[in-house]
Amino acid sequence: MSDYVRVLGVTVSADLSLDKHVASTCASYFFWLRQLRRVRRSLDDESVKTFVHAFVTDRIDYCNMVLASSLRSVTDKLQRVLNAATRLVSGTLKHDRGLSQILHVDLHWLDVADRVWYKLGVTVHRCLHNKALQYLVDCCVPVSDITSRQQLRSTCRCLLTPHH
Repeated sequence: MSDYVRVLGVTVSADLSLDKHVASTCASYFFWLRQLRRVRRSLDDESVKTFVHAFVTDRIDYCNMVLASSLRSVTDKLQRVLNAATRLVSGTLKHDRGLSQILHVDLHWLDVADRVWYKLGVTVHRCLHNKALQYLVDCCVPVSDITSRQQLRSTCRCLLTPHH
């Protein structure tokens, strides 16, 4: 019997930890960054951005909502990958200053934890406006729509409750 299960490419342990998933995906991302670093001189800046997006940042965003409310130590591992991708795209060295400036202002990338919360917020917004898949829309129910909770103070705060 395995201690891990893999669902939609996400490895989850028996205690619902994502440590193995993050460790294995980070190893894959760093592999692709090493491969891209080898051919960096042969490519123009736009091509490097395209390859980094295809092999790294796009994959960081895949199923990243499972990382919501995860420990900072988990998202920090993915942030190191994103920082390495930023250095590859910008041509800066590991200890150069201004990495945050390049990441946020020049490349318009969010930090990993912010990417997770942004994606979660967009998904909830789509659910509330019936633009998401129906099974997700059915899961996001405003507290004010539940008759047994309409007298609560939280009904006027536009809170959501999961509906099973």
